[in-house]
Amino acid sequence: MLDDIAGVAHEPAGDPHGTVALTHGAGGSRESPMLIAVCDEWARRGWLAVRYDLPYRRRRPKGPPSGSAAADQAGIVEAVTVIRALADGPVIAGGHSYGGRLTSMAAPDLNLDVLTLFSYPLHPPGKPERARTGHLPRITVPTVFTHGTADPFGSIAELQPAAALIDAPTAIVEITGARHDLRSKTLDVPALAVDAALHLLGRPPRDTR
Repeated sequence: MLDDIAGVAHEPAGDPHGTVALTHGAGGSRESPMLIAVCDEWARRGWLAVRYDLPYRRRRPKGPPSGSAAADQAGIVEAVTVIRALADGPVIAGGHSYGGRLTSMAAPDLNLDVLTLFSYPLHPPGKPERARTGHLPRITVPTVFTHGTADPFGSIAELQPAAALIDAPTAIVEITGARHDLRSKTLDVPALAVDAALHLLGRPPRDTR
């Protein structure tokens, strides 16, 4: 089944607590170092985590999104459906930048327990008037935003009112000094993001059972 969605599974040591589905940004793929690190962290905590390619990336190995965003959204629905069937328990989904944005747009159709968004692209760099927030009030699932304080796609000050549009609990994980790639020399970004998601889920942080 994972071959159908170009997915790679990170398996926990024992029976999974639940499943996690994560996808990439506009220029990336499932091989993003950040996705690998975050999925490794989820597996360490006892969850089955899958990183997968969006439909446009399955068609060609490099380049920006091609085709329609609606087709990529349909691919997200397909991927979450496949991954949900791999284990019982809560389902968490999200992604980096473009992949996270499309997952948030598909969220009303996904029946998720938590939505986790990395470097949510609030607007194109330097164009705050082109806000990508119109759909956020339709989201009714607890949502984590992991965001760099130097991200050109939106500041923390811009993200705070955007997160407040969501009709569910939210958390913002600030990565000091990080840009859109969320690289940090001092902070454990995967651990912080997973902690926040587990907190919204009502699970104790750093749960390794």
